[in-house]
Amino acid sequence: MHRYADLCLLLLVSVLPPKAKTSKKPAPAPFGASKQAKVTKNPLFESHPKNFGIGQDIQPQRDLTRFVKWPEYVRLQRQKVILHQRLKVPPAIAQFSHTLDKNTATQLFKLLNKYRPETKQQKKERLDADAKAVVDGKDDQKKDKKPLFVKYGLNHCVALIESKKANLVIIAHDVDPIELVVFVPALCRKMGVPYVIVKSKARLGTVVHKKTAAILTLQDVKSEDERELATIVSAAKANFNDKAEDLRRVWGGGLRGNKSTEKLRRRAKAAGQNITAANAQKL
Repeated sequence: MHRYADLCLLLLVSVLPPKAKTSKKPAPAPFGASKQAKVTKNPLFESHPKNFGIGQDIQPQRDLTRFVKWPEYVRLQRQKVILHQRLKVPPAIAQFSHTLDKNTATQLFKLLNKYRPETKQQKKERLDADAKAVVDGKDDQKKDKKPLFVKYGLNHCVALIESKKANLVIIAHDVDPIELVVFVPALCRKMGVPYVIVKSKARLGTVVHKKTAAILTLQDVKSEDERELATIVSAAKANFNDKAEDLRRVWGGGLRGNKSTEKLRRRAKAAGQNITAANAQKL
């Protein structure tokens, strides 16, 4: 009975006409969807992504500068810098922030390095040589000319300025306490001596083999350096001696921080006022 039913089913299938082929195409991909190309992975270089969860891979190095508890001396010197910017500074002290330009300063230090005073070792060798010459009887009575060196030391330099023997005075901008040299520019103007203010006392100290030097004085130079000295002196007079009246009226400091400046600008904007960033920054 079952075999008969199967035969009937086979005959029925063979008699039915074949299915007509439809020309329908599959629906296109939605707009913006791109076919993902199959990426062939190189078995030699397998990716091992890190897991930075708790208790997993070691955390990467981050800049934690803002979270460091700095030593007290670092905090104090940073607070001092900010305080100097915020407080209003009188013109007599504010003039020390007006320093010589970089190119002229480079030219000046090249000249100063030619007239560096002798070191302790060089002085010892010179005195030993002189003593040896005296013992051997070769010491000639004719004395050599006085060597041309840069003069340093506050009292010595002030004495040279007062006697008008200084051709150029170089003052450091960061002397602490500033009262040591605050009177020197006025003294130089009164005596008609050209002066410059440069950065910094450590740089001046290297010229005279010291850690720091507040002030240096240049008297006479060799004939081949006179032209170079004249150029620097003219720049000093133009930038410092002749601008004394202008510098006497200019106050320093009085600068706001970024947060305070932004708060003022928003307040002015809300009030319908027009305020520039430069004006908002001033106290």
